Amino acid sequence: MLVCHCNVITEREIEEAIIQLLERDPWTLIVPAKVYHTLQKRGRCCGCFPNVVETIIRVTEHYHSHAGAGGEDVVSHLDRVRGLRSEFGSRGHERRQEGNRAA
Repeated sequence: MLVCHCNVITEREIEEAIIQLLERDPWTLIVPAKVYHTLQKRGRCCGCFPNVVETIIRVTEHYHSHAGAGGEDVVSHLDRVRGLRSEFGSRGHERRQEGNRAA
């Protein structure tokens, strides 16, 4: 599935980059900018970043559950990240005011 239309990046490429980062350091903080840097790309419109964050959470959770190192701690931490994302994540509607429309 195509995640980033600006750079033509698929979900599989993002997952592979995340796994590559986790294999270097399993407890590194992975953010979309780090994933894009690994892919030698950069965010353009950054509209795909929320989907990249969800992919990071899913792949990291899966990686650590199969590694068997502190699974309960990882899951509880990722649940807190999801809670923060729902609290602060997508309420700005890409910083557009309600009355403004493109086109």
